[in-house]
Amino acid sequence: MVVSILLGFVGTIVSVVGMKCTKVADQNPVAKSWIAVLGGILFLLAGLCTAGAVSWYASRVTHDFFNPSTPLNAKYEFGPALFVGWSAASLLILGGSFLACSCPKPEDRRGQQYYRQSQPPTTATRELPVKRDNHQCV
Repeated sequence: MVVSILLGFVGTIVSVVGMKCTKVADQNPVAKSWIAVLGGILFLLAGLCTAGAVSWYASRVTHDFFNPSTPLNAKYEFGPALFVGWSAASLLILGGSFLACSCPKPEDRRGQQYYRQSQPPTTATRELPVKRDNHQCV
């Protein structure tokens, strides 16, 4: 659980650096996006560590509860802390996956592309024939 807390703390710092609204590492937006992805991966790892620790403790509680040699006054049950831990792990995994999926697009990796300006559409320079009447109106 301590490892997941440390990973979450480091993931928070790295994610704040990778946010587009901060001025840190603002010169290279592609590197800034990869910093945000790294923060998301750290959040994913923190969520997995949290889920592992909470589930391991829940497994021990369940095993001790159904063990006949455990005294009745030493049997624990699932409490709110386990459910809060599973909820926190779910939110860490969800948020980490959102950040990890914000990889820069392939066109962003190459930098800015410039295309030649296309030629403006041409209009006909030839005049249309004018129909002339030889009859004069009186």
